[in-house]
Amino acid sequence: MDNRELREVEVKLHSPDLAAVRRALHAAGAKLVNKRIYERNLRYDSADGRLIASGEVLRLRQDAAVKLTHKSDASIERGIVSRLEAEVVLSDFATMDLILQRLGFHVALIYEKYRSTYELLGAEVVLDELPFGNFTEIEGDAETIERVVSALGLGGCRRMAGSYTDIFLAVKSRLGMDARDCTFDNFVDIDTRSVL
Repeated sequence: MDNRELREVEVKLHSPDLAAVRRALHAAGAKLVNKRIYERNLRYDSADGRLIASGEVLRLRQDAAVKLTHKSDASIERGIVSRLEAEVVLSDFATMDLILQRLGFHVALIYEKYRSTYELLGAEVVLDELPFGNFTEIEGDAETIERVVSALGLGGCRRMAGSYTDIFLAVKSRLGMDARDCTFDNFVDIDTRSVL
C-alpha cells in the first residue's frame, strides 16, 4: 500500500459554540454521516515513553466500532496537520487491550469525547465535545479544508496543531490537575473557558 493512501490531512479548530457550527453545516448543505456518539480512547506508550515523546500515537478506540490506530511523521503547514495514519477495525476491545499490554505497551492516558460526523464539499467535518472544550476537525486535502473553513465561517477560530492529548496535558498543567485521564468525571465543576 502506498503511504500517500495512509496520509491524514486535517485541521483542528477550537470552536466553543458547536451549535453555531451545526447551524452553519446545515445552511451549507452538509450531510450528517454519524449522529453524536460517545467515544472512549486508550492512548498507549512504550515502557520508555518513546511513543508519546516522539509524537507517535498508538490508540485503541471504542465508539460504534473498535479501531486500533497508529499515527506518525506529522508535519504542520498553516495549522493543517499531515501525518501517516494506519487504522484497522477490530472485533474485541478488551482482547486488543490485553494484546497490546502483553507486548509491553501500557495505557498512558484515557480520554473521552462525544463526536458528530458530517460530510461537506468532499471533506469530513467532525464536531468534538471533550471534557475541556469543543472543537471542529476538518479532514480532506489542504485546499478542500480551506474551502470548508470558509464555507462554515470558521476563519476566526484558533487552529490547534496538537493532538487532544497534547491539549489536555497543557490544560491539565495550567489548571494544576493531577488526574492522569481526560474524562468527563475528572472535569466536573472545573471551568476551562480561560485555559484554551
